[in-house]
Amino acid sequence: MATGRAPLEGYRVIDLGRQQAGPRCAQVLARLGAEVIKVERLGGEETRYSQPWVGKQSAYWVQYNSGKKSLSIDLRTEKGKEVLRELVKVSDVLLQNFRPGTIEKMGFGYEFLKELNPKIIMVNVSAYGQFGPYSDRIGVDPIGQTISGITMTTGSRSMPPIRTGVPLIDRTTALHAAIGTLAALMEREVSGEGQSMDVCLADTGYSYTEIPITAYHGTGVVQERGEDAGVGGGGGIFPCKDGYVLITLPASSPWPRVCDAINKPEWVDDPRFATRHARSDNKDVLNDVIKEFISDMTPLEAANHFVQYDVVASPANTIAQAAEDPHPWERGAYKEVPDFLAGTIAVSGDFWHFSRTPAVVGSTPRVGEHNEDVLGGLLGYSPEEIEGMRKEKVIGEWDKYDSIPGTPMI
Repeated sequence: MATGRAPLEGYRVIDLGRQQAGPRCAQVLARLGAEVIKVERLGGEETRYSQPWVGKQSAYWVQYNSGKKSLSIDLRTEKGKEVLRELVKVSDVLLQNFRPGTIEKMGFGYEFLKELNPKIIMVNVSAYGQFGPYSDRIGVDPIGQTISGITMTTGSRSMPPIRTGVPLIDRTTALHAAIGTLAALMEREVSGEGQSMDVCLADTGYSYTEIPITAYHGTGVVQERGEDAGVGGGGGIFPCKDGYVLITLPASSPWPRVCDAINKPEWVDDPRFATRHARSDNKDVLNDVIKEFISDMTPLEAANHFVQYDVVASPANTIAQAAEDPHPWERGAYKEVPDFLAGTIAVSGDFWHFSRTPAVVGSTPRVGEHNEDVLGGLLGYSPEEIEGMRKEKVIGEWDKYDSIPGTPMI
């Protein structure tokens, strides 16, 4: 069992993020052992009040903020700004995903931050970036999917644009930001200096369509959409008994195994399927045989059958089936942690499985749970000063949690 220090133990991150892309980046750093201080408004960041609910807890909030500390403070006040300035002086990273220009108006642009702390690394996450023709626009996950062409690569030519059912742009942007943060921390070990970085949803979207964009840029030809694209040898998501199953037949999949799996040994030498291009020309014939072959199988039965022949296959799980699958639980991709509202709750877990330095999967903080820890223990404010901030409504604690309309009552 791993018993070493977490990889980022000893680093401190200020998380001013909201919604998903920013907070998810900070959570990745927390999983890697960084001390992440979530600086949120009085009453808590808005995603605390977003469905779906597990008891009285927001599943949305928990997934992006477990394992962090909470400092609930009003940054519109001069005292609140003073606290943030002091926190910057003793931190390694500040992350924010406000609209470009907002953080400067608040008085915390990078030029000011590096005067407070020349080693600070500022992570800016936005919809279209800090510069460029669209940089002043606001946006959320779907803009990354639409502007980059993702919605016109999914499905087939007869379908309208299709967006994914999960916010993959937010999640991947968060990973881009986290990777950049790690690189900046490494570079700082050499130069001794911090720097700012700029990642955005639009760039992430373009990273997903890099192959068709490169092809179009060089040829002027638009590739077909999704299942109509490229030279494939059959396969896809097929209906079967009580659901669907994915069966893929990549070029690297030995054709004789496929023939054995569908009980068509005579097709091994059939010229219609002798090459990948030939199979592409006759994929409708192949797919019809697969559909008929699996028609009386459940998704799990069909997947298990093809896996026996070393053909890539998987049931197309519902969310309930995915949640009940033992694989992510045994690997720790999901873990149950204590929760102050739900009792226990499932959160995303360890995606790295280091041999020596374990990931850290923590619980979700109450609003302002760590106010005194941060203000007194870290920044040196006296109990009287902290109480004064509380009375002046510069800081607030978790008992304000249910003060926003629409929140489940505690």
